[in-house]
Amino acid sequence: MDPRESSRVIINHVKNGIVLAKNYKIPVPVIDFIRTHHGTTIAYYFYKKFMDMHQGDAVTEKVFAYPGPRPFSKETAIVMMADAVEASSRSLNKYTEENISDLVERIIYLQEQDGQFADVPITYKDMSDIKNAFKKRLTNIYHARIAYPERI
Repeated sequence: MDPRESSRVIINHVKNGIVLAKNYKIPVPVIDFIRTHHGTTIAYYFYKKFMDMHQGDAVTEKVFAYPGPRPFSKETAIVMMADAVEASSRSLNKYTEENISDLVERIIYLQEQDGQFADVPITYKDMSDIKNAFKKRLTNIYHARIAYPERI
């Protein structure tokens, strides 16, 4: 599938989620979480794939952007961060504390630099606490386990 088409399919999950939520009479504050959980970010995987396939072609990032809006409360921002961090954590080759920490820092830094939290009343302390909570939770999820012997 063409990367532009793939990105449309992925991006439409937000619109489709909103339609489903309205059909099931989900409260508007919950729909706000659906609407903002990707903000106006770029479906970067498909954007990069398109650029690699069409070197020299001019294409606007907007073609690969979620429609938004950006998060506007601490809660919607936290959901955006959690969604991106959790999804990205699945691509780690090795689940070490250092790799998890680096991932959390990088994902949230990129969202911040992209202006996704510009409308959110969030402090540096809030951000630090959120990142630490994600790191702790992901480390707990992906910690090494001993191999239990098979019962016969």
